[in-house]
Amino acid sequence: MTNYMSLIMANQPWNLIIFLAIPILMIEAITIMEFFIVFKRQTSGTLVRINKLSSIFIGFYFTGISIYLLNTLVIPLSQTGGWLTWVDVVAVGFYIITPVFLLPLALMELGLIFKQKTEEKRIKIRFGLISAAIVVFCLIAMPFGALKPSMFSNSTGSDKMNTQMDMKMDMKMDQ
Repeated sequence: MTNYMSLIMANQPWNLIIFLAIPILMIEAITIMEFFIVFKRQTSGTLVRINKLSSIFIGFYFTGISIYLLNTLVIPLSQTGGWLTWVDVVAVGFYIITPVFLLPLALMELGLIFKQKTEEKRIKIRFGLISAAIVVFCLIAMPFGALKPSMFSNSTGSDKMNTQMDMKMDMKMDQ
């Protein structure tokens, strides 16, 4: 099991909610709202306001949890050599870089960046930032986090708890 999945599974259900459910729900909700806004060419209204508030929230929320994970997970794992394989680094690394796309979205909604851009260009920027966040978080970090590191290296068996958990999961899958 990767460190990403260990984090999600620890302290149930809170870590699952904080590190996975809230980010996924918010990113997907923003994406769906964005489709409606673009399709209907809306520039105001309730949906636009909710989307704006949601974008600001997830930009700062994800930045906060990424900073937290950098300090409590990435730095300690790097100092102790606790990374299991390159798969583990990819999963956690892509997770914590997701704010590179979500924070500019929040700052744009607050009017702090891209102020001189036309509304059409701002829509394109929003769509690009949201799309990149989905790819990085949902299509790279999550799937790599769900992979079994021992598939890629025999040296990951040193973590006895993860090895035992992987064996139990494999046995359940075989039944």
